[in-house]
Amino acid sequence: MTQQKPAPWDPADAPADADRRLHAPAAARNRDAILSVLRTLLPQAGTVLEIASGSGEHAVHFAQALPALRFQPSDPAPEALDSIAAWTAQSGATNVLAPLLLDAADPAWPATLPPGPAPAAILCINMIHIAPWAATEGLLRGAGALLPAGAQLILYGPFRRPGRPLEPGNAAFDESLRERDPAFGLRDLGAVTALAVEAGFAEPEVIEMPANNLSVILRRL
Repeated sequence: MTQQKPAPWDPADAPADADRRLHAPAAARNRDAILSVLRTLLPQAGTVLEIASGSGEHAVHFAQALPALRFQPSDPAPEALDSIAAWTAQSGATNVLAPLLLDAADPAWPATLPPGPAPAAILCINMIHIAPWAATEGLLRGAGALLPAGAQLILYGPFRRPGRPLEPGNAAFDESLRERDPAFGLRDLGAVTALAVEAGFAEPEVIEMPANNLSVILRRL
């Protein structure tokens, strides 16, 4: 059976509730620290594809701060797409595109994306530890196939690192994730790097971030 490509999310399909915006407390805490890194990494123009945009708060915040770029949010959850559209409408940002229905674990992506130029960069914040490992595999495989040489996949979140014990806060977080779903949990940075290299990326640049998080910068060879 031929797999049908998912259509881009249309805000008109969402229910006409008073406020459909979801709120992620972590987004308000980390958005400016992430933005400061993005300012040094992102190109001057082009489209930034965000994988697993969640509530949409990051995409809107970055778009308002970086008006020369366009941001393409995506998520596999319809309620998240609804929230992204609502945050975009509330903000008035004109450089946030309509969110796409996209599951990084789907082996068909990036072929499911609408036709158009390759993104200038791909951004993924706080996904790989709150998703099955197949989502990480799909993210790296898809990004490696989609990004042109020199473009970057930028990851953000907590990781396990070889030879370092987990910080107490991250250890407790990891335990809570695994209790919620055994397929979740903080990923080993070495395992992520190995997958990235296999997908055509250089060894990562790692930037220490507040609250024991990392920005992991993967450049397509």
